[in-house]
Amino acid sequence: MLKKTLDKPSYLVIKEQIEDMITSGQFAIGEKLPSEMQMAKSFRVSRETFRSAIKLLEQEGKVNVKHGVGTFVTTPLPNIDNSLEKLTKIGELIQSAGLIEGEKKEYSDVVPATREWANYLSIKVGELVVQHERIRTANGEPVVCSLNIMPKAIVGNAFEQEELHGSLTEFLENKCHIRTIRSDTELAVPLHIDRYCQKLLIHPHTTVMQMIQLHYDELNRPVMLSYDYLRNDIFKFRIRRTR
Repeated sequence: MLKKTLDKPSYLVIKEQIEDMITSGQFAIGEKLPSEMQMAKSFRVSRETFRSAIKLLEQEGKVNVKHGVGTFVTTPLPNIDNSLEKLTKIGELIQSAGLIEGEKKEYSDVVPATREWANYLSIKVGELVVQHERIRTANGEPVVCSLNIMPKAIVGNAFEQEELHGSLTEFLENKCHIRTIRSDTELAVPLHIDRYCQKLLIHPHTTVMQMIQLHYDELNRPVMLSYDYLRNDIFKFRIRRTR
């Protein structure tokens, strides 16, 4: 029977209960689940609601749905650290690497948008943007160099009135009422002559990767363009691909 909660939709509650059944051994690895009709009836929900729960479990690799045959419990997949699918703060990446986060320097200015920036942010060429640069450190060494571009019309005078420390995401949310919830990300390998890349090349073995990210708010408006340079000897990113 479905254990109802006030703060979660039914399909999420069902998903969690099935996960508990698998963890407890009530459903063994490789076992076929009862039919969709039977399971929906036991949870006292519609088949559509139960199907939504199974779809989430399938996306997470916890069940295998064979159409016309049935749904089978699968072996749990290992967790992926620093998955590219998750929008993660730079500070969280540094902390997850077991390092002490810090900042080296910061630069902010209001400048006209270049054609590239304007195309990304869907604004006019020459429209004013806030150009914000800073270096993030870990254990005293530079590990991330970021160039962030935000339309002046959206962020206002926030960066002129208060110096940023810590999370840029939280700063935008608290000071500008902008909540970034997703981003389109391009991975690139910057040239060693790139001035932002050079700021991170402090050891002979250091390599740098670049993430060009266009961040969107809750209304899917492009609100920030980020050029993030990260030391590849410090950060490793993975993605789980499915067929």
